[in-house]
Amino acid sequence: MNLIFKNATIIDATSPFHKQAVDITVENGIITKIGANLAADGFKVIELDNLHISKGWFDASVNFGEPGYEDRETIANGLATAAKSGFTDVAVQPTGNPIAEKQADIAFLKSKSAHTATQIHPIGALTKGSEGKDIAEFFDMKNAGAVAFGDYQKSLSDANLLKIALQYMQDFDGLVIAYSQDDKIKGKGVVHEGEVSTRLGLKGIPALAEELQIARNLYLLEYTGGKLHIPTISTAKSVALIREAKQKGLNVTCSVAVHNLLLTDDVLSDFDSRYKVAPPLRTEEHRKALLEGVLDGTIDVVTSDHNPLDVEIKKLEFDLAKDGTIGLESAFGVLNTLLPLEVVVEKLTAARNIFGVANQDITEGAPASFTLFNPDGEWVFEKKDILSKSKNSAFLGQQLKGRAYGVYNNGKLVLNN
Repeated sequence: MNLIFKNATIIDATSPFHKQAVDITVENGIITKIGANLAADGFKVIELDNLHISKGWFDASVNFGEPGYEDRETIANGLATAAKSGFTDVAVQPTGNPIAEKQADIAFLKSKSAHTATQIHPIGALTKGSEGKDIAEFFDMKNAGAVAFGDYQKSLSDANLLKIALQYMQDFDGLVIAYSQDDKIKGKGVVHEGEVSTRLGLKGIPALAEELQIARNLYLLEYTGGKLHIPTISTAKSVALIREAKQKGLNVTCSVAVHNLLLTDDVLSDFDSRYKVAPPLRTEEHRKALLEGVLDGTIDVVTSDHNPLDVEIKKLEFDLAKDGTIGLESAFGVLNTLLPLEVVVEKLTAARNIFGVANQDITEGAPASFTLFNPDGEWVFEKKDILSKSKNSAFLGQQLKGRAYGVYNNGKLVLNN
């Protein structure tokens, strides 16, 4: 299918067409021409209100349920949701059943997106069964297409295992993902430790639980070398520690979840389990430090940390509910209320460099892989806007700005309409 995208403003700081409104022709999946007032003969015309186009967005942390938890989300619907939300690429966490810890598990996930607009980039488990006891089969998974290795929302208490993983992966330029939370200090905590937890009578998770583990992991990285990614940080001190490590030249990157940039623990007053996430929502002081870390480049990536959960494990008493929120559908609209548009696009595309996934420039002769969106217009996120099979969104009722139209990638156009 040959397409022409009419009057599209390109948002790409590396492109000579940055911030220019142009027409883009795509033939057999290749960008053939970029310019003003191009002839549309022989092309299907794509003309959308206030159309903007950027490199395809990449979400660095997504859960889909399948295999094993299809009641939460199937891969097919998850990929359709991601595409309609503007994501051409998603890094999928090893949270299925079985956990993705072998070559065949990675190959299964890769095969599921062979013919879809949104591509899966599997994260392999760091330890067998994500139990933190024995390292998994890194090299075989890497050969099958795994882009990194980590145990989702599980911190590795055995420092020696993390040391070995960092050393071993240098042989094939592997990336270690180290979720950082000292479980002994966390204890039975369910929310941020502070004024709100005290007032509500809920057990608190000190910021120290995250910061102490990050400090340990950074010391290990300094000792071993290698590449370390610290996902979904949530405290001011975490930002400071990673900033200092980068200044020392350590090869460390990090991400923050959209909900930690928008919300604070003040929303917990009604004990609504939609707001129970890991790491927990923290105070305004921490939220502002995270935003500052995004703006100054300390925080490399913003992720939805999309985690569909069914009502049986989510709509429970706060202490018993499972951590997690969906976020693909609302990610752009939230970030566009908090950050300048160019920063939003940068943080939604930067994971490619971290995970070793090729960048597709918006230039003539290149494969067409881009996100279509409108950065303007305010709206309220409602249940009808949820595309995921599960409905556990922490963003219901939030006023957002801008919408994703969809994506063009892998020779396929998917629009959210």
